[in-house]
Amino acid sequence: MSLILLEAFGALALLVLIVWWTMFSGRKNGELPEQPRADEPDKTPPDRKD
Repeated sequence: MSLILLEAFGALALLVLIVWWTMFSGRKNGELPEQPRADEPDKTPPDRKD
């Protein structure tokens, strides 16, 4: 029984390590600012002529 609990604890510790690594091992200064993509239309509204 203790061997099963030890294995379950090891699997949980490995899962926590993988999640922590993927969440916090990114860029040192955060994410880069998002650049506008070429395939998206311009989001500025057109000039209205009333």
